[in-house]
Amino acid sequence: MYGKKLLMKGNDALAEAAIAAGCLYYFGYPITPQNEIPAYMSRRMPQVGGVFLQSESELAAINMVFGAAAAGVRAMTSSSSPGISLKQEGISYLAGAELPAVIVNIARGGPGLGNISPSQADYFQSTRGGGHGDYNMLVFAPASVQETVDLTMLSFELADKYRNPVLILSDGLLGQMLEPVVINPPKAKPPDKPWALSGAKSRPANCIKSLYLGEGVLEKHNLRLQQKYKSMQQEVCCEELYVKDAQLVIVAFGTAARIAKSAVRSARNKGLPVGLIRPISLWPFPSQPILKMADQGASFLTIELNSGQMIEDVKLAVNGKSKVHFFGRAGGEIPTPEEILDQIEQYCPKPVASR
Repeated sequence: MYGKKLLMKGNDALAEAAIAAGCLYYFGYPITPQNEIPAYMSRRMPQVGGVFLQSESELAAINMVFGAAAAGVRAMTSSSSPGISLKQEGISYLAGAELPAVIVNIARGGPGLGNISPSQADYFQSTRGGGHGDYNMLVFAPASVQETVDLTMLSFELADKYRNPVLILSDGLLGQMLEPVVINPPKAKPPDKPWALSGAKSRPANCIKSLYLGEGVLEKHNLRLQQKYKSMQQEVCCEELYVKDAQLVIVAFGTAARIAKSAVRSARNKGLPVGLIRPISLWPFPSQPILKMADQGASFLTIELNSGQMIEDVKLAVNGKSKVHFFGRAGGEIPTPEEILDQIEQYCPKPVASR
């Protein structure tokens, strides 16, 4: 299977990529549109000597991940929007205890139970920690099945590197679509984890916790975590298209970016000076490329599958230097390239007629 081009559904490819990355412990609970992930894991985990466990609830699943991660193994859980909400307390515990794990959100429309259509309305929840306390996770947003594979494998590496949970924010469209992918095993094995709870017959006992009751102890712990989060800023990544001479820059991620890219190319064919910045890491957010374009006088248009969330990070990056416009569809609705092209034509300077 590895090293060969295969036609795979996004959710199946994500699950196989996790296995290739060395994940041997998966805990989850059913919810559409991510059910292919636990279904795939239930078949594959026994074949690779791993453990699949369908828990009694989302709360149980995330706490099982906590236990497995504390034992030093690579562990993962997945869910969809309301299920991720139920896992937030456990995710905060993982961050507080500095435990590496990968959490996957195949997002659906909300709020509440909403619907099962693709959505990006979980942006705030994902990039602002989501649970209680001051913490951050690396958050990656794939825009294709191949990128889903690549970012899944990277997420396990970075979770171990920083001893921190990592979130993959996908959606129902990317999870269900079929695309060709190549899955390669990682070049390096998972690192040794001397901090893990793996038995202490010949060494001092380890202690993993997120409870700090002594005076000033929790603040000291938080300050150290903030330094770690600053070091995680180096993992920022984005894609740039046609930005060199752009006077209007589209900012979009995931599924919205796929559609926006088509509209940007159509606009370019009409001579409109428009470009695209696609955040791949949502936290850390690629503020510098956006600020650079603002300094060059470009304005911005964010395209989102929500009522306006990422636009706040774009405005923070721009820092009042240029205008930031918004176009979005909510409740699981998806814009067409033609709708986005209409927005581009509304906000983009018209090409100068040649003489």
